[in-house]
Amino acid sequence: MNELQVIQNKIYEIRGQKVMLDYDLAEMYGVETSQLKRAVRRNIIRFEGEDFMFELTKAELSRCQIGTLNGGRGSNFKYMPFAFTELGVAMLSSVLRSETAIEINRGIMRAFVAIRQMIAENSPLNRLSTLEKNFNELKQDLEDIFADYNDINEDTRAQIEAINTTLAELQARPSAKPRRPVGFIRPKE
Repeated sequence: MNELQVIQNKIYEIRGQKVMLDYDLAEMYGVETSQLKRAVRRNIIRFEGEDFMFELTKAELSRCQIGTLNGGRGSNFKYMPFAFTELGVAMLSSVLRSETAIEINRGIMRAFVAIRQMIAENSPLNRLSTLEKNFNELKQDLEDIFADYNDINEDTRAQIEAINTTLAELQARPSAKPRRPVGFIRPKE
């Protein structure tokens, strides 16, 4: 798996936002999670608002796609993880100033952009507009077919009426001369 796919697999959807968790980011940056959290808390003003970062609750952590909390000792989180949005990850590069952090941030930004493009290409709006276009084309085709069918019916009706009129005229005419008998005629003796 390439680097972009590894990063995309660490992007979760929580509270309707695409986020990365602090322990995944710490692992990628090559620092301990506690060190990353300390740096964020020292610069908390940069991360104000849920559009940058928010702390998960136990309920969210237990029902999200990351995993579930176990009942045993030491298996639960002592501190709830931070979830960083795309803006929060971008802000992390100003807090963590190492070369590794800058390189990793570039990759993460590319992953967020790739996910956004993938969502935009497969959005229901695009599919809906395609379906609407196909429906309108089918509707137009059906209207053309029915118009042709009606034209044929009118032509056929006109021809049948002409035949009926001609037959009625022929039946109404009295025959002026006697008809010749059909068949073998015997000579008169």
